Amino acid sequence: MNMQEYILNEIKSIGLNRQVKRAKEICKGLPVTHIPVVENNRLIGCFLESDIQTYENEETLLKEISHLLDFFYVNDDISLLELIKQFADHDCNIIPVLNKEKEYLGYFELSDILDLFSEHPFLLEHGTMLVVEKFHKDYSFSEISQIVESNNGKILGLYISSKNGDTTQITLKIISEDINEIIQTFRRYNYNVLSEHEDDFYLQDLKDRSEYLQRYLNM
Repeated sequence: MNMQEYILNEIKSIGLNRQVKRAKEICKGLPVTHIPVVENNRLIGCFLESDIQTYENEETLLKEISHLLDFFYVNDDISLLELIKQFADHDCNIIPVLNKEKEYLGYFELSDILDLFSEHPFLLEHGTMLVVEKFHKDYSFSEISQIVESNNGKILGLYISSKNGDTTQITLKIISEDINEIIQTFRRYNYNVLSEHEDDFYLQDLKDRSEYLQRYLNM
């Protein structure tokens, strides 16, 4: 995927010799978290929009408050998933983009990137979300794929969703006409199935046995 198509320049960058007042004008009415500061086509850093808005002396030059700058950026060849991670890491909704020569190209906007991600088959196509867990040293993606495909299922996507102590949780999205067979096979391979499913006959059997035992104890 060519992410360069999504680089924007609608929000104009600003230099350190401009006043705080000008920075406030740029972000007025725009739901941005940061304002890029660029000089000679080089990124100097980003001002947090809230820092600019709360600074009272509007005649102050930005270079006098350069200690408030936060320096972060992404390259123009970044992958979609890594870009989403960078948005989360920096708690921002715009990220400056540089090329290989470290020249400023523009910025990515979070809303555009999330719209792009939402168009992926992993999210668009109907399927069953399944969360399984196993010890770090015991699971493998090849084994997980084999379990699903040997039961005539198709994997739309999978990723490591959590690591807790000695175990890893993997979230899958699966197309299958018989999710119960896949679930039971995961259990036979010593995976703990964390998600709940109406077609999980094993859990339904445990529930029925529990209710029967409870009725017996209450007699």
